[in-house]
Amino acid sequence: MGYEACTTDACNASYDEVLTHLSPYGWGYMGIAFGLGLSVVGAAWGIWLTGSSLVGAAIKAPRIRSKNLISVIFCEATAIYGVILAILLLSKIGDGVKGKSEYPEDWNYSQFYFAGYSLFSSGLSVGLTNVASGISVGIAGSSCALADAQDGSLFVKILIVEIFASALGIFGIIVGIIQSNDADYPS
Repeated sequence: MGYEACTTDACNASYDEVLTHLSPYGWGYMGIAFGLGLSVVGAAWGIWLTGSSLVGAAIKAPRIRSKNLISVIFCEATAIYGVILAILLLSKIGDGVKGKSEYPEDWNYSQFYFAGYSLFSSGLSVGLTNVASGISVGIAGSSCALADAQDGSLFVKILIVEIFASALGIFGIIVGIIQSNDADYPS
């Protein structure tokens, strides 16, 4: 029972066959999963960065505890962007023709696959943007807590930098909405 050479056509499949033989609904749901999952990872990472610095700096200056919780809220916003995108993309999928084993002769397969690829790319790009946004907000929030513990007048100045970092997530969801704008599964 040694190695046998593959001589069937199934062994010679190309990448375009793999990409077109996965269900467009599968591509859409994978995009939703990546968008939501990576957004939550970005938020958690940012909260971890901000929270650990906040707790450490609050030992020196307990006055910063409640004021710097705004940094945690900015981190949490990236997860909310992922939830918003997931709701929007789920509404694009709709009921459609899921579960049918045969499609009509005049079925528009290009529209069907375009919708799946569009939702996948939208979810992936928003998820990756929100990871970057969560980390940058976490780093800025950490700096804000440490600076506020040293000098209370620095809080607002560094909070503005944190707002700019949070804007990355907003830009990501705008791009994701534009990417999925023309994605309509045929019914």
